[in-house]
Amino acid sequence: MSERPSAPSSTTGSAAAGTTAPLSADENTRSLQSTLKPSWVFAIALGSAVGWGAFMLPVDWLQDGGTAGALLGFTIGAVLIGIIGISYGMIIRVLPVTGGELAFVLQEFGRRHAFVVGWFLALAYACIVALNATAVALVFRMLLPSVMEQVHLYTVAGWDIYLPEVIIAALAIVATGFMNAMGTALSGRFQFIACVVLIIAVVAILLGALLHGMQHGFAFYPAFPEGYSPLPAIAVMVAFAPWAFVGFDNVPQAAGEFDFSPRKALFLILAAIGTAGLVYLAMIFSSSVALGPNGDTHPDAAWPTAEVIAGIMGPLGKGLMVIAVLMGVATGLNGFTVSSSRVLMAMGRAKMLPAFFGRVESRHRTPVVAIVFTSALCLLAPFFGRSALQWIVDMTSVGVTIAYGYTCLAAFKLAHPARAGEHDAFGRARPVYRAISLLGALLSLGFLLLLFVPGSPGRLGTQPLVALAVWVVLGAVFLAVRHRRLMAAPEAELEEVILHPEP
Repeated sequence: MSERPSAPSSTTGSAAAGTTAPLSADENTRSLQSTLKPSWVFAIALGSAVGWGAFMLPVDWLQDGGTAGALLGFTIGAVLIGIIGISYGMIIRVLPVTGGELAFVLQEFGRRHAFVVGWFLALAYACIVALNATAVALVFRMLLPSVMEQVHLYTVAGWDIYLPEVIIAALAIVATGFMNAMGTALSGRFQFIACVVLIIAVVAILLGALLHGMQHGFAFYPAFPEGYSPLPAIAVMVAFAPWAFVGFDNVPQAAGEFDFSPRKALFLILAAIGTAGLVYLAMIFSSSVALGPNGDTHPDAAWPTAEVIAGIMGPLGKGLMVIAVLMGVATGLNGFTVSSSRVLMAMGRAKMLPAFFGRVESRHRTPVVAIVFTSALCLLAPFFGRSALQWIVDMTSVGVTIAYGYTCLAAFKLAHPARAGEHDAFGRARPVYRAISLLGALLSLGFLLLLFVPGSPGRLGTQPLVALAVWVVLGAVFLAVRHRRLMAAPEAELEEVILHPEP
C-alpha cells in the first residue's frame, strides 16, 4: 500500500453551488453543510488577517521603520504573501475540501508529511484564537483599568493576571465556540457584518487623518528612524509583515463548505490580502499624520496608537479605535476557530487523532467535537497571561510558514504538465502557475530562515525556540503512538473522508 492517496478525478468536489449532500449515518463520514457565500469567505480571510495588531501597533511600527519604511515594508509584505496566496487559490480549484493544507499535503506528499503540517497548524490556529481572546480582555483593561485590575491572582512572566480579565477572555472563547457550533451560516454572517463595521471604522479614521492634514498641513513622522539607512528599516517591516497577514490561509480550511465554485477562491484570497494590506497602510498613514515629525509617541500609555488618533480626532477617534480593534479581535476569534476545528476534524478522519474529532453533528452539520476541544484548550490561555502565550504564538510562525511552503510545492506538483490529464484547473496557464508556485515555495523558505538566522529582524527568541522544541518532541511521540493506525488506514477510506467527503 502506498503512502499517498490517489488524486481526485473531478474539480467540482463538494463546492457545487446550491447543493447539499445527503447525510451518512456515520458521524465520521457525514458531510459539512455547503453554506459559505463568497462574501463570507472573503470576510473570514480578511478578518483573520487583520487582527488587534493593526490597531495596537502602528506607533511601534513607525518607531521601528519610520513612515516610509513601514509603508514600503507592509506593501512588499502584502505582495510577497499574495504570491503565496496564488498557490492556495490554484490548489483549491483541484482540491476544494475541508482541511486545507493537511488535505493538500496528504494528496501530494503522503501521510507523515500531512501529520507534520496538521500538528503545527492545529496548535497555531488554536493559539491565535487564545491570543485574540486575551486581546479582548486587554482592550477592556486599557479602557477600564480601575475595573479590570481587581482581584489580582498571580503573575506569569511579568504579566499580572486579574480575575475580570480571565472571565472576559473565557466568555469570548465560549461565545465564539457556541456560535461556530450553531452552524457556518451564523458564523459566516457574523464575520461579514463585523468586517464591514471594521472597514467603516478604518475609513473614518483615515478620513479624519486626511482632514487634519488638509487643515493643518501634512507633516509626517520621519521617513526612517534616526541612524538607520532605508534598507534595514524596510527589512524590519518586511520581516514582520508576512505573519501580519496570517489568516488568508483560513480560506482552504473551509473549502468543503463553499456554496460557490472553487474557482472563485483565488480572487477572494487575493482580494482579502489586498484589503488587509490597505487596512494596515491606512492605520500606519493615519498614525504618522497624527504624530507629525516631532509628535509624542506616548511611551507610557497603555495604547499609544489610540492616544495619537484621539489627539487629532478627539473622543470620536478613540471610539473608532475601540470599535475597530474589537471587530478585529472578534473576526480573528471566529475565523481561527473555524480553521482550528476543521484541521482537527480532518486529522481525526485521517487517523492522525482519535476518530471522534472527525464527527459532524447531525442538526447543524458542524464538527462539534473539534470546536469544543478548540474552545476548551483555549480556555487555559487566560490563566497564563499574554507574555507566556506570545512565546507559543511566536513559535507557531514556524508551523504556518512550513504550511505555506508545503502548499506551494503541492501546487507546483499539481501544475506539472504530466498531470494535465487529471484536471483542467490550470489550462494554458500551467507554466505561469507552476513558476509562481515555485517562487512561493522559495519565499516560504526565506520567511522560515528569517525566524532562525542570527541577526535576522524576525529571529525567534529563546522562549519561543524552547516552546518549538517541546512541541516537536511531543509531535514525534504522538506520531509514534498513532503511526500504526495512520499507515494502516486504507487509501479508499482516506480518499472518501478527506479528498472526497461528499457522497
